Amino acid sequence: MTSSRPDSAGARLPEWLPHRYDPQHDAVHFVGADRALRQKVPFLIDEYLPNAANPQVVRRTDALAALPPQGAPLHFIFHSAYCCSTLLANVLDRPGTVSALKEPVILNDLLGWRQRGAPPAKVGEMLDHALRLLAHPFEPGEAVIIKPSNVVNALAPAMLSLRPPARAILLYAPLDHFLASIAGKGLFGRRWVRDLLMKQLKDGIVDLGFSPDDHFLHTDLQVAAVGWLVQHRLFADMAARWPDRVRTLDSEVLMAHPREALQAIGDLFGLGLDEAAVSQMIAGDAFTRNAKDGARYGSADRDAAHQSNATLYADEIEKVAVWAEAVAKSAGLDMRAPAPLLPTI
Repeated sequence: MTSSRPDSAGARLPEWLPHRYDPQHDAVHFVGADRALRQKVPFLIDEYLPNAANPQVVRRTDALAALPPQGAPLHFIFHSAYCCSTLLANVLDRPGTVSALKEPVILNDLLGWRQRGAPPAKVGEMLDHALRLLAHPFEPGEAVIIKPSNVVNALAPAMLSLRPPARAILLYAPLDHFLASIAGKGLFGRRWVRDLLMKQLKDGIVDLGFSPDDHFLHTDLQVAAVGWLVQHRLFADMAARWPDRVRTLDSEVLMAHPREALQAIGDLFGLGLDEAAVSQMIAGDAFTRNAKDGARYGSADRDAAHQSNATLYADEIEKVAVWAEAVAKSAGLDMRAPAPLLPTI
């Protein structure tokens, strides 16, 4: 890890991750995180960054002034959670081709700042600057692919508007798989979906015919389904708005057809992946290890875990899935995702 400070010289070093934004002082907190660390950890959050408690604080204007004049190509993986998005980011992180960023917290900071009432113009300006700071690959010629946390999805349209050349994969799990994952997480998963819905309500992106009070009467898995539908609608709107730049991808299609999916993603992002490169990516650890803890975890383990949850909570999942389809129909929302990455599969 470099010991250089991310000042007018050090901010040019890709090892320094722009981690947090402090709007009170208009400053960026940089944390040392080399490529090996970023590949190892599941998310770029304090829990996994050893130096997070000792950041180097740089004025935003100084940090921007230190950047190279030409930023790297920038693309996105937006996702609805529990859909192999970390796995996909790990697969795509390839020296010489892609530097991947898994859920950088600076984007969460901007969403929170907006939710606390920050002026939209200021949020937009800082979002543009955050993307500039994040588009800093480890090697010349690499593209940068950002996988934001799904709680930041309300900012996804703004990110694509700010970066016209950028392309995006909108990754999601089928509703029944998503519900099984949430149920299998126990209390943590059921609390998480309520926290997600609370943020979606603050963002003003929940438009399914419910009043805020209605959600207090929903079961945990109904809340999970509402959150999934909100993201599904957002993805559909983005696909309609940017038909040449956005593609949706079912996580089950990704796992069943990794070669075709990776080749199509490479084409969409302009990565120049040939058959040998895709074969190397498939043969790597990403498809054989748990993306969260690194333990051995293949497709058979993933299928077994899903089947166990689906069986244990079958009655609740089936009822909520039927209810969600009725909600979607009432709201004029097609449950089929538009603009699939692999339309013939």
